[in-house]
Amino acid sequence: MPNDLAGRIAVVTGASRGIGRAIALELARAGAHIVALARTQGGLEEIDDEIKALGSNATLVPVDLKDSPAIDRLGAAIHERWGKLDILVGNAGILGKLSPLGHIEPKTWDEVMAINVTANWRLIRALDPLLRQSDAGRAMFITSGASHRCYAYWGPYSVSKAALEALVKTYAAEIATTPVKANLYSPGPTRTRMRAQAMPGEDPLTLPTPEDVAAQAAGMCRPQFGDNGAVYKYAPEGLFRFAP
Repeated sequence: MPNDLAGRIAVVTGASRGIGRAIALELARAGAHIVALARTQGGLEEIDDEIKALGSNATLVPVDLKDSPAIDRLGAAIHERWGKLDILVGNAGILGKLSPLGHIEPKTWDEVMAINVTANWRLIRALDPLLRQSDAGRAMFITSGASHRCYAYWGPYSVSKAALEALVKTYAAEIATTPVKANLYSPGPTRTRMRAQAMPGEDPLTLPTPEDVAAQAAGMCRPQFGDNGAVYKYAPEGLFRFAP
């Protein structure tokens, strides 16, 4: 569907690498203007070059998502420039330390919750009014099977993803009578830096690439995707809905 997102504005967090980068490029390929968020200026400049090569454009926002006032300023800047937002992709997340719950340091716990949960709440809080100005606002957040499998030693990550799912489903219930839709996407094991950190002995060549999973994620951001409050999982044959 070339250029079916022309004229639409998409915020993508964690856009400089991995799944976030791949989703940003997929949306740009369809014509969307990408508001790319990441911590590193260098990574953002690299994806800016890739987006321009696809014939689209980007606005680069170097930001630490723990900086809540910066998220509020982002909402104000988007309002001033475009007056609306069509797509929000809450992709950025961290694994934290794999350790027994009793050995997790409070600083580690707080950082995982800040990035994986609180930052997404702040994004919803800042950007919901702009999504409501779109004719078909779409919000999609990256979750994980760890949210319900609850592996030993994955405590902060599992808890944060379970909280994220509750957050997004609550938001979906609150926008049920509007044109905005909010859903979650679980890419499953993917060839990313985070996966290598979690599973250092795993052969990455056995896993789907970020580009493999990004196409399905981008499909959930399109106006014709009408589901709301659902969790979808990547499958080679196509999107698989596994929760109401």
